[in-house]
This record gives sequence, structure tokens and C-alpha cells, in this order.
Amino acid sequence: MRRTASVLPLALLGLGVFVLVFGQLLGQYVEPRVKRTPLDVDTTSVLTGAGSYFDASALATVDGKRITITRRIVGDVAASERSGNAVWNVSTQIDTPKTLPLRDPRRSLQWTTERWVTDRRTNLPVHCCGEQPSFRGDAYLKFPFDVRRRTYTWWDDVLGAAVPLKFSGTTTVLGHEGYVFAGTVAPKPTGVFRQVPGALMGRPGQGRVRAEEWYADAGIELAVERRTGRIMNARIAPKVTLRAPGARHDAVTLLASDRLEFTDATRRAQVAQTSRDSRRLEALGETAPVLGTVAGGALAAAGMILLVRGRRRPAVGGTSQAVDRAHTDD
Repeated sequence: MRRTASVLPLALLGLGVFVLVFGQLLGQYVEPRVKRTPLDVDTTSVLTGAGSYFDASALATVDGKRITITRRIVGDVAASERSGNAVWNVSTQIDTPKTLPLRDPRRSLQWTTERWVTDRRTNLPVHCCGEQPSFRGDAYLKFPFDVRRRTYTWWDDVLGAAVPLKFSGTTTVLGHEGYVFAGTVAPKPTGVFRQVPGALMGRPGQGRVRAEEWYADAGIELAVERRTGRIMNARIAPKVTLRAPGARHDAVTLLASDRLEFTDATRRAQVAQTSRDSRRLEALGETAPVLGTVAGGALAAAGMILLVRGRRRPAVGGTSQAVDRAHTDD
């Protein structure tokens, strides 16, 4: 009995200290190592809405047509493991009702391929591994982990520059809360020039004219999950035009829409992935340390109490001997 009574307090004390330390280790050491941009990503996001685009076959801009932007991101796992960074290959295609059924990016209205390299912890750009283009800013494709209520610089691949997006409140996407970041892009030249018929530029006397491409966005709005930095919903209002050399006004609209937004399927997929990642980070970074502190502290306290009480209680054998000596003296 004596030996059993002394083992229990020590066991509770040891278990309590273990649970307490283990919970803190999960929060301070394991969770930061899990909080990394994934390498084996393979996702597709689709934005769609009504708008206008230039029909090359008709040499005119057509209005009120459905525009679809499809972006696929595939991680280059081998390059990522060699460099220690997140290396993603990105394919973006813009389709019209004519080109979308073809399911061939080469026959779409526009198709671009890029290679993005970012630091897996900070999400900042890393210039290596065949990066193309060389970009800047805090965010692109996703935001950093632990998003704050501040202004972030979002890389706009059409403009070829970073755009400030300000925190503008909170929102709920399919029951999942997120931060909203919004901004606009005033009309600016993109640095791209195109050879087009002079008649399109209001210069019918010239056969070909070197036209300058301009870009604007009346409203970028991104709903971002706080822990993961994933984008749960996106809305944009792009406008791409051509201007004659030195002109102050647009001559041709290549692409324009007041609102292109994630499809319902894309929102569901983004929120589902976000929920899984967010719960995992919450469990490691918040729930486990708190539960570890509470449970470990309770177990350790119980062990200490039993240990102190055991030391204060006189031993059974010692009491019997004292009684026997008293009888002998009498």
C-alpha cells in the first residue's frame, strides 16, 4: 500500500509536466514548421462574368458576351525540394463563348504561362529556379500566413507591377470568415505594343500602326482567410485597351468587364481546402497549447497535492511501533 500510494502522485506529476511541455512544443516548434506553402499544389480556379472582347475575325469589339478566365497552378516538387522554396508553374487562359468549348489554351483569346517562386514561410518572392516574370509584392496567388488588417501589395500580372490592396472589412464565404482587401488600378500602359490596322486607330490612311496597350481595373476585391492566406473569393473588373501613339483616349477595347468573379465550384473548392488547412493550424497553434496547459497543469497540480499529503501522513508501520513502545514502558 505504501509503495502504490507514492507512485500515483509521481506518475500524475510526470504526466502533467509531459502534457504541458508537449502542448507548448506543438505551438512553438511544430506549428511554425507546418505553416509552410505546399509544394505539391495542383489547383484550378475559374472566374467568369459578362463583358466585351475584341473579335479578330470581325475586327470589332463585341459586347455582352461571357468571359472566362481559367488559372491552373501546378507545383514543381523536384525544383521546390532542391531550392527549399515553393516553385509553382501557372497557366492562365482567357476564353470567350467561341474558344471555351475548344478546351485548348492555344486557341483561347489569350494564354500566358508563368513560373512563380516564393519563400514558403513569408510568401515573399525569391528570384531563382527559372522564375518568370520577376515579380514583387507581399501577395500573389495567396497572401502570407496570419493575415493582418493592413495594406498588402498585390502583384498584378497584367500590369506587371504591384498594386496596393487595403483592408476594407470582413466577409463570410460559404460560412467561413475572411478579410476583404480591395483596390483599383488607374489606366496605365503595360509596356506592350501591337501592330494593328491603321483603320482601328482612326488612321485609315496608314496600313499598320504600332498601338500601345493600356490596362485598368475598376475594382479588385479579394476575400482572404486569416490563418492560411488563401483566397476564398475574388472579383475583378479589368479593362485592356489599345491607344494610338501619343493618344490620350482608347481606340480599341480588347477586353473589358465590370465584374469577373470566382464560380460557385471554385469558391466551394477554395473554402474546403482553406477549412482543412485552417483547422490544422488552429489545432497545432492554438488548441493544443491551451489544452496542454490546462490538462497538464491540472495533472501536475493533482500529483503535487497527493505527494504533499502523502508526506504529511504518518507511516502505518511507524505508528504501530510507537504504540508498542508505549505499552512496554507501562
